Amino acid sequence: MCLATSSHRLALLGILISLGMLAGCNRMIMPRQVQMGKDADAKATEGSYAEAINLYEAALDGTAGSADVHYKLALIYDDKMNDPLNALHHFKRFLALEPTGKRAQEVKGFMKRDELTLLTSLTGDSMVPRAELVRLNNENLNLRKQVSEGWAQQKVANAAEKEARAKRPPGQKIKRTGKERSYTVQRGDTLASISRKFYKSSARWQRILDANADLISKPSDLKPGQTLMIP
Repeated sequence: MCLATSSHRLALLGILISLGMLAGCNRMIMPRQVQMGKDADAKATEGSYAEAINLYEAALDGTAGSADVHYKLALIYDDKMNDPLNALHHFKRFLALEPTGKRAQEVKGFMKRDELTLLTSLTGDSMVPRAELVRLNNENLNLRKQVSEGWAQQKVANAAEKEARAKRPPGQKIKRTGKERSYTVQRGDTLASISRKFYKSSARWQRILDANADLISKPSDLKPGQTLMIP
């Protein structure tokens, strides 16, 4: 009887230890994936796109949170690696995870262009009207320009982080004019995209950062749900 009780206790202890180890593993997995995503962003900003691809792919976990990673991978394959086939794959995975997101229409435009690129590379342009090729080529150039500007802005933003910390004293109070507009940060927003939304140009992101120095000290501090003052 005592032996049976001891066996039951040992079995129960073993189960509890196993569950504890699994919980510990789960706690370790997510931070590691988040860190890989950040490392991938840094490599992409530096122009080390092959390394960025490896890190982004390692950060994929099949959850809805992977949508942004698929989006970033697609942009690298499309704009930096000239690989429309892999770009299409990741754009499709993005839409599968986020079919109604605010980037959905933009992604569909990228996909249409990449599909045409693949089609013409296989069959020549005889099947596609010349006017359509010209229109899509112009659209392609504009989209590529926007993506390139986005990478450049991110590079500048990263370089500004250290400088922002050094220049801005802790607890600095911001002078308000009363003419500012408020904006609630949405998922996927960056200072550059918010600047584009209000000023039709992404170049004024630093002005938004300076106007909200009491809330964020660097671009990476931006979080969904924050309320920014737009000067």
